[in-house]
Amino acid sequence: MNKRRNWTWYLTPGLVFQSVLIGGGYGTGAEIARYFGSRGLLGGVLALAAAAAGWAALCAVTFEFVRVFRTYDYGSMMRRLLGRAGFLYDLCFYAMLLLVLGVVNATAAAMVHALTGLPPWSGVALLSLGVVLLVLRGTEAIEKALSLWAYVLYAVFLLFLAAVFLRFGDAVAAELRRGEIRPGWLSGGLRYASYNLICVSMILYTLRDLQTRREAVTCGILAGLLGAAPALPLLLAMGCDFPAVLASETPVTAIFQRLDMPWLYLLFEIVLFGTLIETAAGFIKALEDRIERALFRSCGPGRYPPAGTDPSSWTWLARPLITGAVTALGICVSTFGLTELIDKGYGAICYGALLLFALPMLTRGVRMIRRAGR
Repeated sequence: MNKRRNWTWYLTPGLVFQSVLIGGGYGTGAEIARYFGSRGLLGGVLALAAAAAGWAALCAVTFEFVRVFRTYDYGSMMRRLLGRAGFLYDLCFYAMLLLVLGVVNATAAAMVHALTGLPPWSGVALLSLGVVLLVLRGTEAIEKALSLWAYVLYAVFLLFLAAVFLRFGDAVAAELRRGEIRPGWLSGGLRYASYNLICVSMILYTLRDLQTRREAVTCGILAGLLGAAPALPLLLAMGCDFPAVLASETPVTAIFQRLDMPWLYLLFEIVLFGTLIETAAGFIKALEDRIERALFRSCGPGRYPPAGTDPSSWTWLARPLITGAVTALGICVSTFGLTELIDKGYGAICYGALLLFALPMLTRGVRMIRRAGR
């Protein structure tokens, strides 16, 4: 245990959170333009800071709640937080699971077709294969894969930002000096943060080694910052030709057209395809942990089977069945189309997560933590 208490250990929950969070949203840059860039470049930076602060606050409280009550899956956590009403969060999670799997499959299909000219189903097949292989490797493999790929993503995003600044640094600096801060930057940042609240409850398996409140709060704050970090290079890169990039349907493509660096664009898309696999695997992993905890609750109150000691019947039969079934269901959902999935799905689920998770955790959850401490 002492060997793990170095600075990289504190980053692990945040890196996994960022990996699950990104999904397909950064592939085109449309989300960044809509929720941040539309507030002006400087206003977008402030909106991103608001989103990071919201995630950090919720992660810090949630991580401490999980440490105190030893609820290492979202089902146990919500049952402790909401009591009998905890099943309502299950409904919210299932809806988000289907929506996200549909979005990542649709994004993968479009991405592979645009890059290689192969039929869209090839992208879905490649994504599904990666998800199944990753999930069946188990908890430790998922945690390591998501953490390591996060470092790769940060490196590519920083390389992308450096290329933009070398070519268009004066334009980006000039746009920042304008100091444009449009109204609604705070609400825009918090709204974007609320769209991704469910991701906080999906990474609880990374918290089993937390021992003190200081560790929980530190990991929570770092998770909020790491979750927002990849959006900053994309937002600043939009300053290369801010009005034109902002008006583009796919801002990332517009930026790379100005850069004229095909090799970097290919590298960028490969890394983002990996994040699609991570996001889908993260959701399926959270669902399997929820089902496993419900089936093996006979371990006793407050206890949980240690990582790597799952019952053999669950490991070789139930997990593959759930993984395959949910992956297939996500493929079916993706046929509804990416735009309709995002426009009609995210808003309703966002309010459900806000009312069932964020607000209760930041109010009743804090009181429960304080009473447990006394």
